[in-house]
Amino acid sequence: MAEKEQPQQPTHRAYSVIKREGQDDFWLNLGLAFPHKDGKGFNIMLQAFPLDGKIVCREVADEEPEQQPPRQERNDRQPRRVK
Repeated sequence: MAEKEQPQQPTHRAYSVIKREGQDDFWLNLGLAFPHKDGKGFNIMLQAFPLDGKIVCREVADEEPEQQPPRQERNDRQPRRVK
């Protein structure tokens, strides 16, 4: 029988990698992945869906800021906000 409880801490983050011409790719945080107790799968909790249908899951690093992908893979430029 499947467990109803999930671990309190996620082990992976889910991203959509948005290709941008002439710029670094933008890693958009979509949600989190929580491992099953048996270690054979994940519950993935998404806050959004990628337009291209591709989700990239990366391990959560201890020193990683809450909403940022790993330093070597993220774009240092923030997207412009439209008012």
